[in-house]
Amino acid sequence: MPTVYITAPTDAANAIARTLVDEELAACVNLIEISSVYRWDGEVIEDDEIALLAKTTASRYEALKERVVELHPYDVPCIERFDEADVLDTYGQWVDEETGTTE
Repeated sequence: MPTVYITAPTDAANAIARTLVDEELAACVNLIEISSVYRWDGEVIEDDEIALLAKTTASRYEALKERVVELHPYDVPCIERFDEADVLDTYGQWVDEETGTTE
């Protein structure tokens, strides 16, 4: 049961999260305000962003990733998959139900 870590600008994060849940690509998306420091085009940038933690299933991950790439305003969006070693059974069942999958 993967959790997908995505960063996005503050003006795009809610729309991305809502679309992922509306389209049953994620059961839930947490949005957390963060400050990021990164290098882009040889320059060090400091930005306020939103970290999205999308709860999905292994079978929905590829579609979720593709949809984020379509929706995301960055040329190179951060999309990282974390696979859980252990998940509460009832939570895993809820994620399966909300994404229309059974794993």
